[in-house]
Amino acid sequence: MSDWDKHTERAKKAFEELRDDICAEFEAIEREAGSDASFNYSPWERVEEGNENPGGGVRGVMKGKVFEKVGVNVSTVHGNFAPEFAASVNGASAENPGFTATGISLVAHMANPHVPAVHMNTRFLTTGKAWFGGGADLNPPIPYNEDTADFHAAFRAACAAHNPTYYERFSKWADEYFYIPHRQCHRGVGGIFYDHLECDDDPSFERNFAFTRDVGRTFLQIFPQIVRRRMESAFDDEDRQRQYEWRGRYAEFNLVYDRGTLFGLKTGGNIDAILMSLPPIATWN
Repeated sequence: MSDWDKHTERAKKAFEELRDDICAEFEAIEREAGSDASFNYSPWERVEEGNENPGGGVRGVMKGKVFEKVGVNVSTVHGNFAPEFAASVNGASAENPGFTATGISLVAHMANPHVPAVHMNTRFLTTGKAWFGGGADLNPPIPYNEDTADFHAAFRAACAAHNPTYYERFSKWADEYFYIPHRQCHRGVGGIFYDHLECDDDPSFERNFAFTRDVGRTFLQIFPQIVRRRMESAFDDEDRQRQYEWRGRYAEFNLVYDRGTLFGLKTGGNIDAILMSLPPIATWN
């Protein structure tokens, strides 16, 4: 096993541990609401012709009283990009299309319109280069300044612990990335987004791995606080309609612009896992 294979295995285990902790916390919230909802886990295997070890993952989904639909996926895949897609991936090319990728991806759509939906993802890839990416962004149908401020403050602190430039860079990147050009609006109130934190050697791997783990742990710390703050708020049909229309915007972004959706489809990922980001109910008027 090469050093980079060992690094991939370490990242994979960290993402699986984060998944287990997040799912346990979300199930605890359901218990507090009087629900016995739990995650249902579905393993899947990737198929690639001529590849004896293409990898796969586990798709976890829960539908409950607080979480109308939440998916938490962990996957680790190995193989070759299609030549036309390889040119668009950092460190890959038609001549060198090989890759390994491991990551966790989470999207939560909430039952109460006053509770924000959320997305979180962290990942480690190796091609001709090796790098981490990820982030988290808050997507409230009905925004509250307190929730937005607390979410950003948590990630600002996480970034500051590693690099004083990270929060400004990565929050700006999130604002630019999570934008719907054809609607001329953002899909939420932002967060952080980063990619291509390259690992040239063991020290840079350790540094970027530590930051990426903190991103996941920060999400686990702050998002449940916001859920508990809002999950018993009263709402009416007008609030629900606002939520459904906002979900339509969310679906548009994920189907038209999201890199993760494209990456999954181009690399033979599990379709249900890729499209778990879509809301259970949305409307377009």
